[in-house]
Amino acid sequence: MAPSAVSQDVDLTAAAINTKEVQQPTTPNGVDSLPPLLASNLTYTYTTSPRSVPDEAVANAGTETICTDHMITASWTASAGWAAPELKPYGPLSLMPTASVLHYATECFEGLKVFRGFDGKLRVFRPDKNAARFRMSAARISLPVFEPEEMEKLILALLAVDGPKWLPKEKAGQYLYIRPTMIGTAPQLGVAAPREALMYIIVTYLPKLDSPPGGMRLHTSPEDMIRAWVGGFGYAKVGANYGPSLMATFDARRRGFHQVLWLYGPNGECTEAGASNFFVVWKRKDGKKELITAPLDDKLILDGVNRRSVLDLARERLTGELEVTERKYTIQELIEADAEGRILESFASGTAYFICPISQVHHRGQDINIPMGPEGEPGEITSRVKGWMADIMYGRVDHKWGVVINEKE
Repeated sequence: MAPSAVSQDVDLTAAAINTKEVQQPTTPNGVDSLPPLLASNLTYTYTTSPRSVPDEAVANAGTETICTDHMITASWTASAGWAAPELKPYGPLSLMPTASVLHYATECFEGLKVFRGFDGKLRVFRPDKNAARFRMSAARISLPVFEPEEMEKLILALLAVDGPKWLPKEKAGQYLYIRPTMIGTAPQLGVAAPREALMYIIVTYLPKLDSPPGGMRLHTSPEDMIRAWVGGFGYAKVGANYGPSLMATFDARRRGFHQVLWLYGPNGECTEAGASNFFVVWKRKDGKKELITAPLDDKLILDGVNRRSVLDLARERLTGELEVTERKYTIQELIEADAEGRILESFASGTAYFICPISQVHHRGQDINIPMGPEGEPGEITSRVKGWMADIMYGRVDHKWGVVINEKE
């Protein structure tokens, strides 16, 4: 049922996305349904110029992101719906200079990894969550939606072809990065929802970021800059979340820090560490041990797949050891806990950084030094959660979150 006019006045974003997701696309005459995105229609055109596979160090050392042999593309138009997706050789895209994405940021993307397990199998971690979030982001940025199950099938199809070569069985314990993307391609200037779009999926190398020597060091965001805001789009994975943050990130790195701890509002609420979710393990004033992270209820931060997994595992396996809390908390609470010796450890979670220990937060000239484990290793909770997730990703344990790919040898 479409939302009422009153509910749209109160919560337009949620109302609009809900309407977009429940409406069935129709042809201009409003009768026949337009073709949906269907993985079963995938066509295959294999490369005749296969690329050489570099070792990991070489792949991550250059100025160009190295991609595998193939990619998947699927085009959409408002008048004809989704065309059949294609698996084809990796290569350039063709866009008109007036394409919507180049002028109005009509773009969204996802990020997940494929892992070569120690049991020889190829896996992805909870791809259904990425596919569902991709659909939500597309709706938020006025791009066409699709059934998440079809997107997941396309991701697995691409990995089935390129996985055996680019992540062979002798590379157990390694991974590649998957980037599904959707862009508005309509070649017409004008601020309006694009009537043409292109979805594509590529597979790339990504350097390991989860173990910086001595832990990740964060610099809090400057007072005149925020990354996301209530009523904005911080909860969607769109490019406009990232480009404007680069100035603060560059400045933080110039000062010797790895990332920015983004604060929000007059009280300085702790939200995200760079583009990753931020966690703190501390003792509350009542003496209880707590794992705390920012909430999702105001749509300020991204519903990270790793974030969700950390919380799920902590609630399942750490009951009795600590309480798991999603609430707003401020930088002053962190400073006070530091002064009282109550901070136990901290970490960031995300696709790129995985589970990355944090050793310091610098705020307005003051250092909050966060304990680490022996010899600079992650703290106890960080290590345990990271180990549990890695076991699933690399097949040390059998778990429903680790989706095995049927490879084409």
